[in-house]
Amino acid sequence: MTDNTRMDMPAVKPARQSAPNIVAVASGKGGVGKTWFSITLAHALSKHGKKVLLFDGDLGLANVDVQLGLMPKHDLNDVIRGRLSLKRIIQRYDDGQFDVIAGQSGTASLSGLPNDKLLELKKALIDLAKDYDMVILDLGAGIDRTVRLLSSAAERVIVITNEEPTSLTDAYAYIKLSHTAGLSDTVRVVINMVTNKAQGERIYGTLTKVCENFLKFRPPLLGMIRSDKKVGEAIRNQAPLLMRHPNTEAAVDIDVIASQLIK
Repeated sequence: MTDNTRMDMPAVKPARQSAPNIVAVASGKGGVGKTWFSITLAHALSKHGKKVLLFDGDLGLANVDVQLGLMPKHDLNDVIRGRLSLKRIIQRYDDGQFDVIAGQSGTASLSGLPNDKLLELKKALIDLAKDYDMVILDLGAGIDRTVRLLSSAAERVIVITNEEPTSLTDAYAYIKLSHTAGLSDTVRVVINMVTNKAQGERIYGTLTKVCENFLKFRPPLLGMIRSDKKVGEAIRNQAPLLMRHPNTEAAVDIDVIASQLIK
């Protein structure tokens, strides 16, 4: 793995306006389990007695509501259009005992929001975070302007990746942008879908080697999640893993990560 990432757009260097209880989840690319991880993490934190909000920040390809089997009456589009406040679109997910703010899928105009609208949304999220113990912000895949600006609301950003070379390359691209923007201290890494601890450590070593070589920076490892057939089964049934299979390996791994965040 080499540093051949292209930065066609300059890195956004936002003022450090953030909330200590907002945890963003980024991936660089899709298909690594980012949204599933965000949902399961929110559920795990609620099971630890925390008041949790899960915010679907994927403006254009939102699917938190789909994975949970929800039919939201209102979503971020209502906020963007000025019809409702963030607080008014909160939906309770009773089965998991946490709150959800749904994004809106298939609305290209949301992903192209001007900076002033994105900054308003970020500020509203920071204000709303005061009502919760933890806010999990499920970012869109990639490293575009929307992802970078929203992620700056969080004081901790979990970059989730797996063994696929494209996943590692895109995770590195996100970490590089964070480093360039002066936000590298927010980054934590989670390795998903590992066979065992040794494999997870090898994947993490591959990622951190290029970070150390080119950025002189080693992002901390927050945890690893073992491959588990029960994950796919839970997603197909639109139900959280911790509800259907609370004792399976991936569920245990997520709970360990939740405990680390609480500490």
